[in-house]
Amino acid sequence: MDEVTGAQLIAEALKSQNVEYMFGIVGVPIIEVAMAAQAAGIKYVGMRNEQAVEACRLYSKFSARPSSLEMIPAVVEKAVRSSIYGRPGATYIDIAGDMVNAKIDRASVRFVSCCPAPPVSQADSREITQAVRLLRAAQRPLIIIGKGAAYARAEKEVRELVEVTGIPFLPTPMGKGVLSDDHPNCVAAARSRALLQADVIVLLGARLNWILHFGFPPRFSPHVKIIQVDLCAEELSNNVRAASALLGDIGAVVRQLLETVRSWRFPSDSQWWLTLKEKMTANAQISKSLALQSTLPMNYYTAFHHISELLPKDCIIVSEGANTMDIGRTMLLNYLPRHRLDAGTFGTMGVGPGFAIAAAVLEQTQKSAQRVVCIEGDSAFGFSGMEVETMCRYKLPIIIIVINNNGIYSGVDPKTWKEMEKMGDMTTIAPPVTLLPEAQYEQVMSAFGGRGYLVRTVEELRSALQESLDNTQMPSLLNVLIDPASDLFNYLQASRISTYFGAI
Repeated sequence: MDEVTGAQLIAEALKSQNVEYMFGIVGVPIIEVAMAAQAAGIKYVGMRNEQAVEACRLYSKFSARPSSLEMIPAVVEKAVRSSIYGRPGATYIDIAGDMVNAKIDRASVRFVSCCPAPPVSQADSREITQAVRLLRAAQRPLIIIGKGAAYARAEKEVRELVEVTGIPFLPTPMGKGVLSDDHPNCVAAARSRALLQADVIVLLGARLNWILHFGFPPRFSPHVKIIQVDLCAEELSNNVRAASALLGDIGAVVRQLLETVRSWRFPSDSQWWLTLKEKMTANAQISKSLALQSTLPMNYYTAFHHISELLPKDCIIVSEGANTMDIGRTMLLNYLPRHRLDAGTFGTMGVGPGFAIAAAVLEQTQKSAQRVVCIEGDSAFGFSGMEVETMCRYKLPIIIIVINNNGIYSGVDPKTWKEMEKMGDMTTIAPPVTLLPEAQYEQVMSAFGGRGYLVRTVEELRSALQESLDNTQMPSLLNVLIDPASDLFNYLQASRISTYFGAI
């Protein structure tokens, strides 16, 4: 009798679904599962930061507990299929500890082959006709490219739609790069103006949630007409009733639109284009003036300006934080699809290092020359900073840039901190948003064998970043000290920059 353990069944079932990587934190009985995964040919990456996994069960697309060892392969197949069919999302399998080491005759197990690729569906032709009618009548049309378009790998179709119709577009945070941020039709620098004044908006895999202000006034016109393209039927008409609801695969639906709209083009000399270009120019001048300030400590714009000048165009940017992520979205351009990861819809802090590790493991396996750059606020880095040990353990040449302003949104300088300490109990005196001034985060990386840099000036920033880009053998961490008062909201108030609201 050929016996197999529960751990082996889990590993073999995952392997049959073409799972190549497993990320986890071991402990009895997870050790056996990780070892079985390696024996099955799955690459195992041991992490350091354990999240509240059980809590995710309620928010997963699919959750199940196999009732027996025989059912493990079928449950795994359904979990994988559920995660990639329709809108992609996490799934959860709860396997009892005593099942991991239990044994069963292999002949009695019902093994399941790899699930098929997700089906591709098209929109109702009547809705396509209505959408094209709305576009042709629009005075101020706008396309918003969401991460759904990136996941659908619809960059070819989206590019053709934008360039055939001549309509301006905006990317959402993880829709950046579906079309390059430097594309002539990209109006991200005038986002607030574009959202407020557009009369017809095409949503391509983007949701009207808080990231897009729910589609409500005063950010949107109360009379705006929405053409919504989405793979998820439940998402259609959320918050704002869609004037045309196009249910289907983003690429397939865009091809349907192109078949009907190809003979029409929005005029490039329209008042709408003139308005947007004027606003983009004005905002670019304000950002440039902030970026070129020579005072020390640096501000956000100065730091990001010099970082952006050195980063390769094909690098994968991972970003999280408050001001760091928000301002970084406007200053750090993406040129390729699926090359940006950030805190996403729920704004979850602590995901950055994990995202960076996953991206770097894939690039390492594929022997790609693309660099992974993880840009963290100092508060965000604290959530999962110990993952630098994971990076060093697997020799992943990730570049972490910590934008350190001594706090959450804003902090205080060392002198002010010492004065506050003299005043008494810091638990009643220190502002809740403050962190320890000038914390030496670079030493965390150095402790595990990576390269750490303490950066105070533009020259030090450019030198440290260039050295890190040249080093492909180990991870690096740049601890960039900026002005503690360099918070986003002061800049908005002082200079009336609207690009922040155009970045989220």
